[in-house]
Amino acid sequence: MAEINMAKAINLALHEAMERDDRVVVMGEDVGPDEGVFRITEGLFSKFGDKRVIDTPLAEAAIVGTAIGMSIYGLKPVCEMQFTGFDYYAFHQVECHLSRFRNRTRGRIHLPFVMRAPYGGGIRALEHHSESREAYYVHTPGLKVVIPSGPRNARALLHSAIQDPDPVIYLEPKACYRLFREEVPEKMETLPIGQAQVVKSGDDITIVSYGASLRAVLEAAESLEEDDAVSCEIVDLLSVNPMDHKTVIKSVMKTGRCVVVHEGQRNCGIGAELIARINEHALLYLEAPIKRVTGYDAPIPYFSKERYFLPDAERVVHACKETLNF
Repeated sequence: MAEINMAKAINLALHEAMERDDRVVVMGEDVGPDEGVFRITEGLFSKFGDKRVIDTPLAEAAIVGTAIGMSIYGLKPVCEMQFTGFDYYAFHQVECHLSRFRNRTRGRIHLPFVMRAPYGGGIRALEHHSESREAYYVHTPGLKVVIPSGPRNARALLHSAIQDPDPVIYLEPKACYRLFREEVPEKMETLPIGQAQVVKSGDDITIVSYGASLRAVLEAAESLEEDDAVSCEIVDLLSVNPMDHKTVIKSVMKTGRCVVVHEGQRNCGIGAELIARINEHALLYLEAPIKRVTGYDAPIPYFSKERYFLPDAERVVHACKETLNF
């Protein structure tokens, strides 16, 4: 198995999907000869041509609206938004049409559609380039929302998203694009959308996360185990809609304690929903209140101050110790 980074893994999945199914079409701003702002579409234009790798105008609403029509007529568009901060311009197409079409036609018409978007902080970008707004899409009925955390699950989840008969919002934690490498099998893989993974077993506390924040969680767990002999169980959600709360609840029933970590804002965030589900199904198993380590309810700051906004291992360790010492 070759060791590759997340950017290469997503690129590999696009190559494989387009080779397997000539209905798959990639479209977006600068995805053709320029190969995307993060080089995710590298090699696609030269291999598949301008009929399947389509450079679009700088008009997110037009990209999504056009792709909806293409999907209705049998294609499988994979749209790239350059940054999630720009996809607000397309949100009326997403909310009013993309998410509703199956219901509107009473199941007669499905929209196999993937919207890829680099999201989250960690690269010291400008305004509208670092938001974590996954809750907007989770709150929109009719959409599936997946967020990979590493190269292997990024490739597998993108294949699953492209093969899904309904629209999938595929959010790519751009801080992880080239942060690390891991082994990715030569044989194509898929992962079920809506299924979390227990990436590390433990007995004392459950830590739940997804996307780039998983790196801080892994670092915190290592610190807790080395310094305090705390056995941490780590759950990677992978899909935030549908959310696999059953895997989380099973873990919480075992450990009795839980910390939820994500970089999106705290207010009405993914952590709040997950904690509500744990309280509904496993309240009597809890030994302490559940802690959240999240971004703050403010715009993500610029440049060097960005690091104070994003969850890090130190904040995760502090939350875990408060929970363990309750």
